[in-house]
Amino acid sequence: MRNRDFRRLWLSGAVSGIGSWLLVVAIPFYVFTLTGSTIATGLTLALEALPALIIGPWAGVLLDRWDLARAMWIADLVSAATVALILFADRDHVWLIYLAILLENTATTVFRPAARALLPAVVGTGDELAAANALNAVTGSVLRLAAPPLGALLLAGPGIEFVLAVDIVSYLLSAATIATVRTRRHAPAAVPPHALQGLRASVEHRALRGVLIGQTVFLTANAGLTALLVPFTVNRLHAPGYVVGYLISGLGAGYLLGAALSTRAARRLGTRELLTVTQLGSAVAYFALFNSPNIPLAIAAAVLIGFPGSILLITAGTTIQRSAPSEVLASVGAIFFAADSLALLIGGLAAPAATLVIGLPVTLNLLAALAVGAAGLTLAVVPRHPAHFLPVRRQPHTKG
Repeated sequence: MRNRDFRRLWLSGAVSGIGSWLLVVAIPFYVFTLTGSTIATGLTLALEALPALIIGPWAGVLLDRWDLARAMWIADLVSAATVALILFADRDHVWLIYLAILLENTATTVFRPAARALLPAVVGTGDELAAANALNAVTGSVLRLAAPPLGALLLAGPGIEFVLAVDIVSYLLSAATIATVRTRRHAPAAVPPHALQGLRASVEHRALRGVLIGQTVFLTANAGLTALLVPFTVNRLHAPGYVVGYLISGLGAGYLLGAALSTRAARRLGTRELLTVTQLGSAVAYFALFNSPNIPLAIAAAVLIGFPGSILLITAGTTIQRSAPSEVLASVGAIFFAADSLALLIGGLAAPAATLVIGLPVTLNLLAALAVGAAGLTLAVVPRHPAHFLPVRRQPHTKG
């Protein structure tokens, strides 16, 4: 936090995160209320995936030549404008919500790889990088804990318009904060990176390839379970929609604990072992959540999901930042976000469709079993000593 530019990046993430987490419950429940359809609710998640999947790798190539901070604050402004479209949606114009989700996530497709690539330039790739990722995760966990139930309460009180207004303001404040960041990443290579260089680096690097495969399978299961969270709460727990906010808050509590202990866990286990154990722990907690007979046990299971899940995401993100060549870090980051989006698209569409064929309980348990399989796959494909593939380096940077 003594690093001026990191403080600004952290603050912008915290501010925009408040608005975004308010919508985590509000938007799916709003769509479910308007349509009464699990397919329509799952579609909102699936549409989040399309921009990163279709244009993400190309955006990453451009980001390796752009001013990253400028790209981030422009993306925030675009996000604010697109969220405003939802203000005009109703039962007969649900398509406006889908359009807004597409446009907002197009901006996010620029923002996320830019943020991942800029952070090592600000703090280096040594211990401060792991600490910065952990601190960002702690902040995100606090927001995950507090904002979703608040969003549900605001949805039931002032209404969706107020929740959307808060999100719009948060994007504008985030843009203003990022605009003051002075760190500039290393000068771009004399030869512009090839469009497939990020993909090539991800596939040829053994540690990156292993993380990419294992995480994609795991996140596919996670996306399917997320798409069914609202129907599970309403139809299986027989609870009102705002209980989803409590479940996500329980998840946030687990994320907070996991983020606080992530650096200690990384010292005790190798990357492969840590990824495998946290995926397996999350999978076991999935079984517990979606077979819970009542709300208190479901919330407790959500906490158990968040604890290993937080460590998993921090470990994977730090591995990517340390392993990828610095000149194509944004491109590699975009490839991973595209893979995340592919998982979100498959899970978000396939899980609701599966419930029509085999029912909700069976679908939930099959997805949890897929997460167990992802842990075994990670153990098989990630190298035994990935630290050998993670050079620690500090990038020079200039103050503009």
